[in-house]
Formats: sequence, structure tokens, C-alpha cells
Amino acid sequence: MKVRSTHGARRRLCLSAGAVLWVALAQPAKAIDEIQVYNASIAAPGQFTIQQHLNFVGAGLTTPPFPGGLVSNHSLNGTPEFAYGVTDWWEVGLYLPFAVQDRQFLSDSFKLRTLFVSPHAEQRNFFYGVNFEFSYETPRFAQTRYALEIRPIIGVRNKEWEFIVNPIVGVGIGALGEATLAPAARLARNLGENRFIGIEYYADLGQIGKFLALSQQSHQIFAVTDFQLGEWDVQLGIGSGLTPGSDGLVTKAIVGYAFPVPGQGKDASATALKSPPSTKAFTRASWTPIPDAVAAMR
Repeated sequence: MKVRSTHGARRRLCLSAGAVLWVALAQPAKAIDEIQVYNASIAAPGQFTIQQHLNFVGAGLTTPPFPGGLVSNHSLNGTPEFAYGVTDWWEVGLYLPFAVQDRQFLSDSFKLRTLFVSPHAEQRNFFYGVNFEFSYETPRFAQTRYALEIRPIIGVRNKEWEFIVNPIVGVGIGALGEATLAPAARLARNLGENRFIGIEYYADLGQIGKFLALSQQSHQIFAVTDFQLGEWDVQLGIGSGLTPGSDGLVTKAIVGYAFPVPGQGKDASATALKSPPSTKAFTRASWTPIPDAVAAMR
């Protein structure tokens, strides 16, 4: 009996150690359907817009972020995004995220969002906003069925440059849920004629108050370019991980279109397309900082 008890204690100790090791090695990163920085620009009131997000993890993590979770390595991730401008400071949207891995199509159900911003952000030197996103997720994508994302938007720009920060807080709702911090930022150069080049940064630091060790955090840098193809706005980017907890090589593409505002024609609706395509929406109107716009009106 004494030997059997010792054996049982050792077995329990091994199981406990294994569980601790799993938690320690689990990575915060997972397949992400949307890799972008929000710039507080939204669709015009009464206008619909659509974006298709796609990203492919060419060299990613081979360990799932949690038991039974989706491994990011060699996965294709994306979502169609539908948005509608309610007012000049409020937009609502719907996502239908998915992933494709091992020739298997996996749905991550849906996400609903509501975005509040400073009106006409694309014309401002300083702009801001906040996006609230509610998700219903499937077991391969998350340990909790429900989640909330809070994304503040703070940015500055002039005729040549823009800098935007999104300090994103994600909250899993449920017994296994936790609040995490995933900041994102963008520095871009305006080349004129709706062409941009820039650098974007994305991170996942883990649970707020209990950040992961640096080697386990996700930190990625993307080189991006934004341009137009006819009526379509396009962003292409390639990213590299900076830590062992990051996906190593990721490519991304975002293609968007803004439908004409009912009763206003194409010229009026063009102002609802935001610039650049990497952010929440697009604009074909030229950037005109507020002081210059006031001077022009005089």
C-alpha cells in the first residue's frame, strides 16, 4: 500500500508538472483573421462598404495556443467585413472569420462591431476613436465562446506622414477567459495619388497584470504598401516575427470597395472610402489637414 501510494503521488506530480509545462509553453498567438490598424475613418452616413482580409502564415508556430486550438503554421486566415455608416461619427460592422488548414475550411462564426470616432477623421491632424467588437467563437479558435475587444484609436498626421496607435484589450467571457493586451501601431509615408508605404507593428503581451516572458510574447513587424486598382483599394504586406512566440513569416492582403451613397452618386460616395486601405475604411479624397482646408475656404 505504501509503495502504491508513492507511485500514485509521483504520477499526480508528473501530471501536474506536465500541465504547468503546457501552460508555460502555450503561446498567446493564434490564427488572426484581421491584421490591420484602425485610423478612425468610417463610411459615409447611409453607405455600405466591404473588405476582404486574407493572411497566410508561411512559417508559423507549430504548438497550438491552447489544447485543441488551431495551429497557425501554414494556415490561411481571413474574413469578409461588411460595414455601414450610421452617422459621421458612428459605423457598425459584421465579420465572418474563417481559417483554412490541411485543406479544411473552419468557420469562426461571427463578430459584431460598433465604431465611434471623431467626425471626418481623414481631414484631421489629430484624430481618435474607439471600437467595440463582440465575438461568438468556435472551439478551434478560442477557449471561450464569447469575447469582447476594446480598441482605442489615437493618431496624428500631416501631408506626408501618419502615426497611429491601437492599444487593444481583449476580454474572454467565461471561466477560462482573461483580459489581454495586444497593442498595434502604424507609421506610414504618403507618396501622393493615394499611394502609401509604411511599417506596422503588432504584439500580444498576454494577460494584463501577468504578462508573458518576452520570449513567449508575440511581436511582429510588417512592411506594407497601399494603393488603388480602379475602384478597389488594396493593401499588401509581409511580416516577420521578432520573438520565439511569434509567427515567423506572414503575408497579408486587404481589398476593399465602397458602394455609392444612395442618391448622391459616385463623387459624393468617394469621400467615404478611407485612406489608406490598411485601416478601417478608405478614402479617395486627398488628405487636406484642417488648417489648409480652412485657408482654402477663405
